[in-house]
Amino acid sequence: MSKTKSIYVCSQCGGTSPRWLGQCPHCKGWNTLEESLAEAPAGSGKNRFQALAKSQPVATLSEIEAADVARTPTGLEELDRVLGGGIVEGGVVLIGGDPGIGKSTLLLQAADALSTQMKVLYVTGEESGAQVALRARRLGLPGKALRVLAEIQLERILATIEIEQPDFCVIDSIQTLYSEQLASAPGSVAQVRECAAQLTRTAKAAGCTIVLVGHVTKEGALAGPRVLEHIVDTVLYFEGDTHSSFRLVRAIKNRFGAVNEIGVFAMTDKGLKGVSNPSAIFLSTQASEPVPGSCVMVTLEGTRPMLVEIQALVDSGGPSPRRLSVGLERDRLAMLLAVLHRHAGIACLDQDVFVNAVGGVRISEPAADLAVMLAIRSSLAGRALPRGFVAFGEVGLAGEVRPAPRGQERLKEAAKLGFSVALVPKANAPKKAIEGLAIHPVERIEQAIDVLRGLS
Repeated sequence: MSKTKSIYVCSQCGGTSPRWLGQCPHCKGWNTLEESLAEAPAGSGKNRFQALAKSQPVATLSEIEAADVARTPTGLEELDRVLGGGIVEGGVVLIGGDPGIGKSTLLLQAADALSTQMKVLYVTGEESGAQVALRARRLGLPGKALRVLAEIQLERILATIEIEQPDFCVIDSIQTLYSEQLASAPGSVAQVRECAAQLTRTAKAAGCTIVLVGHVTKEGALAGPRVLEHIVDTVLYFEGDTHSSFRLVRAIKNRFGAVNEIGVFAMTDKGLKGVSNPSAIFLSTQASEPVPGSCVMVTLEGTRPMLVEIQALVDSGGPSPRRLSVGLERDRLAMLLAVLHRHAGIACLDQDVFVNAVGGVRISEPAADLAVMLAIRSSLAGRALPRGFVAFGEVGLAGEVRPAPRGQERLKEAAKLGFSVALVPKANAPKKAIEGLAIHPVERIEQAIDVLRGLS
């Protein structure tokens, strides 16, 4: 009896190795190689090429007919925003998030809404059909046209899809499925990759939109090989604190829409409800009177300008001061403190500095620099910023205040929410005045501090 041949597959990049190594030779990750069964070759020489399907004829790019893809709204506006307007026929979506954050709840709501206009199949591998029905009753979903299958074997799921011929299918979750063609356990690298590839081929061939639910690791990344993110058309991440009622769905990859678009949801007893004006939600916890160490900025999430409160606390820290940031990059905070000391003469050498983006939002764009520095200065001086004050702009190492993209939209959003004073980079100053908003353009950080002294 011949011995079954094994290979080792990297859980990060999907690369293979004939033997186990401590470090992946492809992505250089440590302890990421996992044992898997080697697939039998399809053939060799001419037989192997004859087994392949015939390719499409070669065509000139300018002669290929290009039309906008048709989209079907899911009934949840915030989810449609992240997807780029709705689901696409034959598209494959991968959505990941922490356990209990609301992935299954959101998809059950979307599946029930879509079932009124198309055939929908909900495949659950983690729960029984009765548990799904119990959740639907709790959410107040009728589910009269929603088909449910409790199964984890891939071949049976594919056979059911062929029989039911749904237009929209949810797989909850991809880590619970297994194929009989492989001997490894469900959730292994080989099983996850093979099941995702088979489902993707089915989606493209049948024109069925498939949504795959994925688990995440303790670092917050999608579990399984990174090749999953390359196979699918759209990758969504569920973000937010499970102790908070607000959730963010962020598009990391989207072949049919904009990336880094976000949808904001509020968790209620009837499921997830879209928040059409997230700025009002994130600013609703502001004190009635301005307090030291608080500055509002306008960030850009995809195509949506959003106002977020930045809080800073500066306190005596002794010989080893701490620098801690939540929702912002810690290394960038250290850089901003050095710029603040060198170019504005504001020193925090022996002070603990804590910075927080209120509401669990993660801000990655450098346009938050100016607001962070003004919040630190406000906390250190013990003086609150003026009421209705908003700021944004990137700050360089030379102390210059650089412009932020789409500044006009940021200012209009601030004016719409009742803000009256804006401190912005000179390049973002509008040519026409914005009603109700006094704009102070600056070129350097020391000019921003001087303007702030005049306003206080």
